Amino acid sequence: MNAARILALDFDGVLCDGMAEYWQTAWRTYTQVWQLDRLEPSPGVAEKFRELRPLIEVGWEMPVLIRALTLGISTDRMLSSWQRIRDRILADSRLSGVKVSQQLDTVRDNWIQQDPASWLGLHQFYPGVIEMLQELPNRKIQPIIITTKESRFVTQLLQDNGVELSSEFIWGKELKRSKTDSLKQLLDRGSKKAPAIWFVEDRLNTLAKVATQPELESVKLYLADWGYNTAAEREAALQQSRIQILSLADLPTLGGNPKKATVAGSKGDLSAVEM
Repeated sequence: MNAARILALDFDGVLCDGMAEYWQTAWRTYTQVWQLDRLEPSPGVAEKFRELRPLIEVGWEMPVLIRALTLGISTDRMLSSWQRIRDRILADSRLSGVKVSQQLDTVRDNWIQQDPASWLGLHQFYPGVIEMLQELPNRKIQPIIITTKESRFVTQLLQDNGVELSSEFIWGKELKRSKTDSLKQLLDRGSKKAPAIWFVEDRLNTLAKVATQPELESVKLYLADWGYNTAAEREAALQQSRIQILSLADLPTLGGNPKKATVAGSKGDLSAVEM
């Protein structure tokens, strides 16, 4: 890769809305991990799961969130202390994030093998995203997807929508690397001139971590207001000088200079671009 301009993109909540799949996969995983195979979700659990989805940083937390909901832990408690609650549930159940993650991936893999059409059908790319990805090579911009999802799932979804992106440019969970470290790697490739990088993410905490790194000062940071974040998080982002709020309509214009949005904002072959 020798691109002078890089558009680094989160996947879930930036490019793709997979909420329906998250719920189905998380519920199946939950019933298997806690050995409740015949259990049906109680009324309102799915809706609460969707409401609290912005708490989730990595996929294995989703079945744990369902566990918290079925235990009757309140929304307010989870909003204020999610990580502590998550860790307590794992400890009480004698589980690890690794074990839950492995089961989650197994559920997805089995589903894709047995009924790929139904799995793919539960994902919706946000309007204009596929067209943008197909157009980026013409603008001499290299997309890099940096995600906590396994890259093979991302590849499958992109291919099903007519986008061919080399595995070199899909950095998934299997790399075991934080997004901060991934951005540092993009900047430090031994070239004489560092590339210009725009990073779009729907998690404020992730962007805030990047903003604390002096080595990443040149990276332009954007919070996707259509993704899995809350009005309070968008309000907080307005107070951070490094982070701009980005609307979905402005996403294809990156490379320019989108203005700060208001808190009321609504929720082809892409091989390396040589400069």
